[in-house]
Amino acid sequence: MTKKERFAFVIDWFQHNMPNAETELRYSNPYELLVAVILSAQCTDKRVNIVTPPLFAQYPTPELLAEATFEEVEPFIRSVTFANNKTRHLIGMAQLLTGKFGGEVPDTIEELVELPGVGRKTANVIISVVFDKPGMAVDTHVFRVSARIGLTTRAKTPLQTEQQLVAGIPQELLSVAHHWLILHGRYTCLARKPKCDICGLKLVCKYYKTDMKYIYGE
Repeated sequence: MTKKERFAFVIDWFQHNMPNAETELRYSNPYELLVAVILSAQCTDKRVNIVTPPLFAQYPTPELLAEATFEEVEPFIRSVTFANNKTRHLIGMAQLLTGKFGGEVPDTIEELVELPGVGRKTANVIISVVFDKPGMAVDTHVFRVSARIGLTTRAKTPLQTEQQLVAGIPQELLSVAHHWLILHGRYTCLARKPKCDICGLKLVCKYYKTDMKYIYGE
């Protein structure tokens, strides 16, 4: 099977089985999504969704967050991973957002990555979810799943994974494809024990064919 054929199979399967994939982070505006995605780094969406409601109630705008101190913000997010760093990032992000961008979340990767706590992955999430622009955000799930299936080859960095996925997925599907791969990694293609027995992609999955078929006796 060629890589082009593998991409076609995977895309067709997801379109039929997960047509409306979307982020599981809860938000009501671009600012809230930006905060949530910053908090979600190496942390579960479930945990982020627990801490953000009181945080947003206290700081509903970037202007209010920009004026807050570390001691005021940190208790709201203490239960997330790397809370100290993320507290500084959130305050710094809000200060730059209000000082340079007029309180409006920018719609380009180049501008977004200027904000503290915002890397290329976060920027891609924002442009695709908020602004409906083509973007392939690569987190640990996307990195793992795309390599296991065989959509990427010898990709050693998130950027290399992003470039290979962008080359193989139609531009108009990039945003939803990001969620396909994340959700597949979160609920089926688990890191330690992938659920290959129930996976509809095992027919074309390189990982299954080389490592797992013997376990399932196929």
